[in-house]
Amino acid sequence: MIGRPRSPRSSGGTPRVRHTLLGVLAGVAALLATGVTAAPASAAPEPGVMAPSAQRNALDFWTPQRMRAATPLDILSVDRSEVRASAPRKGRTAVVAPSAPGSDVGPLAIPHGGGPWSGGGAVAKTAGRVFFTYQGRTASCSGNAVTSANKSTVITAGHCVKMQGAWHTNWVFVPGYHDGQRPYGTWAASKTLSTPQWTASEDINYDIGAAVVAPLDGKQLTDVVGGQGLAFNTGYNKPMYSFGFPAAAPYDGEKFVYCSGTTFRDFLLSSDHGLTCNMTGGSSGGPWFTQFDEATGTGLQSSVNSFKYNFLPNAMYGPYFGADAQNLYQSAQSS
Repeated sequence: MIGRPRSPRSSGGTPRVRHTLLGVLAGVAALLATGVTAAPASAAPEPGVMAPSAQRNALDFWTPQRMRAATPLDILSVDRSEVRASAPRKGRTAVVAPSAPGSDVGPLAIPHGGGPWSGGGAVAKTAGRVFFTYQGRTASCSGNAVTSANKSTVITAGHCVKMQGAWHTNWVFVPGYHDGQRPYGTWAASKTLSTPQWTASEDINYDIGAAVVAPLDGKQLTDVVGGQGLAFNTGYNKPMYSFGFPAAAPYDGEKFVYCSGTTFRDFLLSSDHGLTCNMTGGSSGGPWFTQFDEATGTGLQSSVNSFKYNFLPNAMYGPYFGADAQNLYQSAQSS
């Protein structure tokens, strides 16, 4: 596959981040470029808002063949020379309880640097793959359904909803994806959004995104798969579990993978959490949980898979869920 590096950028002291999206075959890319629906000039939609017609087009667009052909959006990469990032704003500790039912599972190894999740439980239903069109190409990330007032909120990474100044299109969420199967259906986004800092300048400390998905067959998302809890402003150096659907080698996107261990605060360029983890592209946006219970598969989402340093390939980093992450969640659940 062909790499597509992004030019460095910086703004207001934020780090310059190089994004890489693995390319699809040229013939497939040309075919799929026709899948983007343009809104009439007289009715330009709000950025990140999908009209009902666009939602239907997205559901039709994502055939099993296109899902298999979608290339993983790379984990963001940061070089040693990229310096200084704005620190995330803190606030009061806040917790949202899970609404997902659990099931009995056996204990797994912790810490774990990356491997298939065999525990089942609620997380196997709430987490899923995200598919979208990016610059005329098909791509994939990961995401997670959370407890919310609208029962329709998915949390992912900022670069999984918007990158290089453009909002992704044909955005869908497939909870419980495995081995090409979609046991709980495909859910089209009615709206995608991100933190103000990511939206404005793609600040690595705020690489958090959300989507509000439309009802499917008359049902709301978390009524079907449940919702995980969330935690904001709970500090660093916590035992955490990270999940995702890595699709770049040595993974293929068909398996649900996890890492676990005690996190550390990034001492280099960001204010992110760090975790020993070998997940690759496609896992971006997958959830990180504190207070994760292997016996039920439930926890409090406290970050997402975001970036790796080029010189530390076995460490994953995820943004701190502070005041702006909490505001993003509130905006999404009230949409």
